[in-house]
Amino acid sequence: MAGRIRDVDIALVRERSPIADVIGEHIQLRNAGGGNLKGLCPFHDEKSPSFNVTPERGMYFCFGCSEGGDVITFVEKIEHLTFGEAVERLAQRAGIQLQYEQGGYMPRRDHGERARLIEAHKAAAEFYADKLLGPDAAPGRRFLSERGFERADAELFGVGYAPNEWEALARHLMGRGFTAEEIVKGGLAKEGRRGPMDRFRGRLIWPIRDATGDVIGFGARKLLDSDDGPKYLNTPDSPLYKKSQVLYGIDLAKREISKRSQAVIVEGYTDVMACHLAGVPTAVATCGTSFGEEHIKILRRFLLDQAEFRGEVIFTFDGDAAGQKAALRAFADEQKFVTQTYVAVQPDGLDPCDLRVKQGDAAVRDLIASREPLFQFAIRSTISRYDLRSNEGKIAALDAAAPIVAGIKDVGLRKRYAIDLDRWLGFMDERFVMQRIAEVGGAQQGRPQRAPKAAPVDPNVRVEGELLKLAIQRPALLGPRFDALDPRAFTAPDHVLVHQVITAAGGAASAGHGGREWVDRLLEQCHDEVTRALVTRFAVEAIRADSHTEERYGAAMLAAIEAIAVDRAIAQVKSRIQRLNPVDEQQDYNRLFGELVALEQQRRVLRDRAAGS
Repeated sequence: MAGRIRDVDIALVRERSPIADVIGEHIQLRNAGGGNLKGLCPFHDEKSPSFNVTPERGMYFCFGCSEGGDVITFVEKIEHLTFGEAVERLAQRAGIQLQYEQGGYMPRRDHGERARLIEAHKAAAEFYADKLLGPDAAPGRRFLSERGFERADAELFGVGYAPNEWEALARHLMGRGFTAEEIVKGGLAKEGRRGPMDRFRGRLIWPIRDATGDVIGFGARKLLDSDDGPKYLNTPDSPLYKKSQVLYGIDLAKREISKRSQAVIVEGYTDVMACHLAGVPTAVATCGTSFGEEHIKILRRFLLDQAEFRGEVIFTFDGDAAGQKAALRAFADEQKFVTQTYVAVQPDGLDPCDLRVKQGDAAVRDLIASREPLFQFAIRSTISRYDLRSNEGKIAALDAAAPIVAGIKDVGLRKRYAIDLDRWLGFMDERFVMQRIAEVGGAQQGRPQRAPKAAPVDPNVRVEGELLKLAIQRPALLGPRFDALDPRAFTAPDHVLVHQVITAAGGAASAGHGGREWVDRLLEQCHDEVTRALVTRFAVEAIRADSHTEERYGAAMLAAIEAIAVDRAIAQVKSRIQRLNPVDEQQDYNRLFGELVALEQQRRVLRDRAAGS
């Protein structure tokens, strides 16, 4: 049994695993100013980015769901690993060979379940790819050749061949040290009477990878007439593979999706290959299921679509009735995107793969360029089902299209499509059409509810928060003056906890210039997850001042919180004065009155300093 990973190795893994690079393999990050990066949180669904990364301190924090930590924490959470497994995963990524305090190097068989299954899938992908070169795989090579794919193309996408045998892959993997239980659990084989039985036999194989490039499953296409199975067969859901959360080609497309702010959704593996080879490197496809909400979440993290309409998602469908139905199904999810959505339909029914074979690469690029807004496609497809030569048909078509138009979030866009609908139906009466849309659409949509107003933030609490952020991010600006503050200066319970952690770590004066080491010291003093989350949040949250004014801002925040403490002292003195009789208790009254004058003078000075921000 391997021992504990050495602390020096854990520190080395953190050092050689830039947090922005690791997180950037899962979501698109953009500059948020002040050295921070921002993106859409991978841990919860959100419309605007609240997930912040601070490379300088190696921390991340989401202000929407309060998930936060360092690069190891992120890998733990995103890949559902233990701490040790996450360190091992990052070490492998960085080319670091870990050592353990008992037992030397970590034996491969001691890795966690996910790591073992990943290794099994990698070995299976290599096995299938090698078999594509053998004589038995001739039908597979012919299938690829007929669709315009060369050997180099197959190698780029890792295409392989599953031998038409019962146990070829299972024997190979068990010979590599994997157990029958692991092979079955990963969906690579089924339980047979005499042991594991290959799931894919006599089929062309596509490895399906996650966004980081790990093989997590396979798609298999039937080649032999004797195969009585479905045309396409996919890995079943497993600890690695969830078909509703997988997009084929995302590992190759993610950078271009982020760069171009464009994602193209196609229907099959060969369509993804054709698009990428034809110059549309943003193409991805679902795997054995229709496009749904989980797929949207994956794409949004790389598109980083926000309140403004930037970027585009383009669905490609056949021009037949089935293709139109698929497009309308996609329309149902359109409102979950913030970016613009389109449909690219090939009138002759050719999919991107066939189109490339018959008309070349340029035709595939032209198909994507000829995209039509999804709203327009949905409305026109709906009204095309009605006889527009009669008034009855026009009214029926209007009523059918009204909920679509009424459901458009953007008010200006909704009005433009109402005008277009009037023109397409031939009424030439915009007011009538708009009224009908409001009546029919409103009845189906229901009255929107107003969002509750956010509770106002106590300005004193805001000052406390800003000062604690400075103490964590820029402790040298505050130093001994912060440490001298009365602990009662902090009133919000969260802030009291963070102040206690800073004090326990030696105070701001001992932190030097801060950075990752200071944050690590603070985290060591956190004895529960709530406090860790608070410290992480303040280590990541942006300071409300730019780098040129931080020193003055820090002095102002210190003065402000000192002024708040003086305000409390003034209130106490006034309360005591009010209880005195100025005639009978003249000496005490005069003494307290002198204290009050001094405190008010002190408050004026502090407020002047605070106003300097």
